[in-house]
Amino acid sequence: MSFSIYEAVMLLCFGAAWPFSIAKSWRSRSSKGKSAIFLVIILVGYAAGILNKVTQGQHRDPVLALYVVNFLMVGIDAALFFRNRRLEAADRT
Repeated sequence: MSFSIYEAVMLLCFGAAWPFSIAKSWRSRSSKGKSAIFLVIILVGYAAGILNKVTQGQHRDPVLALYVVNFLMVGIDAALFFRNRRLEAADRT
């Protein structure tokens, strides 16, 4: 197993921002300042990291859990983005 402390730190740093983004999306009920394309690109990046770990036989690497947690947080933020867009559209009618 080749555990990379640098990869773990990178994922921890990136992951630290998502709970704040999720909370803001939840409270504001607004999609302003968010980009669906950006969120999808980030999801694809985390999915690629997950697939790399799994296909390289590194499924026991603890960094894999960080990829999964980050992927889930971005997925939640993306779902909130689309919920908020729906709410904004309903408010305009």
